[in-house]
Amino acid sequence: MNCEFRFAIIGCGVISQTHQEQIAAIDGASLVAVSDINEEKARRMAEKTGADWYVDYREMLKREDIDIVNILTPSGMHAEMAIEAARAGKHVIVEKPMDITLEKAKMMIQECRQAGVKLAIISQHRFDPSTARVKADVEAGKFGDMVLGQAAVNWYRTQGYYDSGDWRGTWSLDGGGALMNQSIHTIDLLQYLMGPVDSIQAYTATLAHERIEVEDVAVASIRFKNGALGTITGTTSAYPGLSARLEVFGTHGTAVIDNDQLTHHYLRAADEQGAMYGGGEAVNLAAQESAADGSGAADPAAINGYAHRLQILDMMAAIREDREPLVNGEEGLKPLEIILAIYKSAQTRETITIG
Repeated sequence: MNCEFRFAIIGCGVISQTHQEQIAAIDGASLVAVSDINEEKARRMAEKTGADWYVDYREMLKREDIDIVNILTPSGMHAEMAIEAARAGKHVIVEKPMDITLEKAKMMIQECRQAGVKLAIISQHRFDPSTARVKADVEAGKFGDMVLGQAAVNWYRTQGYYDSGDWRGTWSLDGGGALMNQSIHTIDLLQYLMGPVDSIQAYTATLAHERIEVEDVAVASIRFKNGALGTITGTTSAYPGLSARLEVFGTHGTAVIDNDQLTHHYLRAADEQGAMYGGGEAVNLAAQESAADGSGAADPAAINGYAHRLQILDMMAAIREDREPLVNGEEGLKPLEIILAIYKSAQTRETITIG
């Protein structure tokens, strides 16, 4: 196999398996090095993949045979590691969220630009066929004026999940709870399809877990800049773990994406009124096939990695073509800004305006 791009991974936790498997599945890509402060984890992945392993990622970054570094560590470490990788001349892929503060996230973007390297933030569900289909119809005007968007991530995590790592459920490294860690992808898709957010009112609470600093349930009301309204709900307390669901409504169309599958997709002609009370002869255009089998509702390790592969391929193409990755740093900022505004609104009991 002709190895065009050589990858390294920092952080050999749960999501590293997905990244490793998808790199291995791509022609022209290979994993040459991995790093984790836990020597056992680093060694185990190295033995599985044939890569070299390091405890000190800074030593790994000195290697000249690394093109792209995938940063998969606790969220509060992302910016520091991305900046060091950029200064070492490596292109950077960062798992969500890109970091836990806007200041550090913007610094990451600036440093990558100054170093002349590409930066991609994992938002793999933008690459799902379901998302792509709805996005194309929205941009083509087939939905008419956007009216309402609703994001709901009703997942479940045990207390043992939070106890499994000292960083989990902390403000300093996790940066938040049910929203920042679990709901961020669906929140990203909400603003991606509905348009930029104008203002937010929200509540958050910790109601079902102990020994965590962050929220395990949150609700928010949103006004978009185009005048549409929306809601966000997220929890890690919905036993046994239900779906991640996104609903978008326009004056001429409706779409529902449930666990990454487009389950409802209705469009009507501009001159078609439909039945007075709804229903009627509307045809569900939703695709029957799904791009993913696992949802992560109860087990984060169950998340299918194919969309990750598409995003990694996009990064490789961006380097070849000298263009921005489809989900660059500025795009990665958008869901982070929304979530931080929700936290601020919940803390102050005020409406928070974005932008």
